[in-house]
Amino acid sequence: MRFPVGPGRSDVDLTPGGSMTVTPAATRAPLALGEDLAPIAVRDGHADYPTARATYAGSGSPDVVLRATTPQHVAAGIRLAVDTGRPLSIRSGGHNAFGYGTNDGGVVVDLSGIADVEVIDAEARLVRVGAGATWGAVAAALAPHGLALTSGDTTSVGVGGLALSGGMGWMVRKHGLTLDLVRAADVVTVDGRVLRASADEHPDLFWAVRGGGGNVGVVTHLELEAAPVSQVVAGMVTFAPDDVPGLLRGYREAMRAAPEELTTAMLLMPGFAEWPAAVSVFCCWAGDDEEAAAAAIAPIRALAEPTADTVALQPYADILEEAHPPPGVRGLVSNALFDDLDDRVLDAIAERYAAGSGGAVVFVRWLSGALNRVPADATAWGHRGIEALVAHAGFVPVDADDATVEAVVAPGRAIDALGVGAYAGFLGIPGDEAVTRIYPPETLDRLRRVKRDYDPDNVLRLNFNVEPA
Repeated sequence: MRFPVGPGRSDVDLTPGGSMTVTPAATRAPLALGEDLAPIAVRDGHADYPTARATYAGSGSPDVVLRATTPQHVAAGIRLAVDTGRPLSIRSGGHNAFGYGTNDGGVVVDLSGIADVEVIDAEARLVRVGAGATWGAVAAALAPHGLALTSGDTTSVGVGGLALSGGMGWMVRKHGLTLDLVRAADVVTVDGRVLRASADEHPDLFWAVRGGGGNVGVVTHLELEAAPVSQVVAGMVTFAPDDVPGLLRGYREAMRAAPEELTTAMLLMPGFAEWPAAVSVFCCWAGDDEEAAAAAIAPIRALAEPTADTVALQPYADILEEAHPPPGVRGLVSNALFDDLDDRVLDAIAERYAAGSGGAVVFVRWLSGALNRVPADATAWGHRGIEALVAHAGFVPVDADDATVEAVVAPGRAIDALGVGAYAGFLGIPGDEAVTRIYPPETLDRLRRVKRDYDPDNVLRLNFNVEPA
């Protein structure tokens, strides 16, 4: 259930509306590094440089990649970029579809060395996690404690990038977005301060990091409230795509009546090589009550005659998977959030799937529940009152021309036009409107004011960039 972007691209999109042509790092004068940074630096010529300069979306040619292990390393990396006027990228897992985790000729601060996971209060289920940890590692570390955090669904996604932008995990309906579980954050500001942000300390910063996607500071650690979950009832129920409109309508009605413990996503897949086209519903019951789970999943199983059913009791950590995009392929993904998944939306989904351009994949993640009980102004993730997210992707060769890309992208615009906003985690199609789709107007205005206070010169701009007020 993935929307991969192709590795090995020679260009790196730096803004939703633009891209850069990579210039070999060797053509620029190398930055002078102090004693604090030289030991953690990876540069062109280092054996690790080919992998250190790359992200999931492609490879850049940064002057230096700094493998930070402390907040002080992060502060020094920011200072280096500011003092030299070079681009600055912050990377946790490197999964951003625009390749913001790398750049050309600048500084990359790699947080993967800040990856500790610690239960700091077992009774309160409070967990301290490094921003460079991956969600697979977090799930594995918490399992012996009988705890779990609803996160993304890919093991190698970094904690920082996902938790600061949303986090629609497999327990989102019961426990909310990942960012809704954040109780405190350690933040390095562009002027080198290391601040603790919480409801009581720097509350404006705390508001902004939960949804602001790295626009106001670099988060090195998060404290999150985990759920008392060790096992879940989860798996895929698969159907032949004989009546896609009927399956979509049946799925909607089933989920409108479903208890919050059940989080699901419907995936409409075209045929690939030896895999036939199919409509699958991934189900996750947030707990180990198999009888209750079976009752909740029964309406899904009754949508049609299943061709496969893998739902079973299993450790929560086992339902997170890895994504391996085929070589030479670029994924073009977009999404929209809906407060009402009405018939117009379902018809647009069916039409997008039927169009088939670029091997069209459409993904409907049912939301509602805990996500919608959080006030819209409580965090910088302002889209509450949401019933579902619809994401869609097509795939093209990495060297595809603009006409080919447009042919794949165009059919999905009908879906996006019906939505009330978008989720940053599933945006990978260039477009000037990305930031205004991610943030409602009131949220964006407030975020710009906080940005002005903490990053007035927009140093942290390689992201879905919010310009300071």
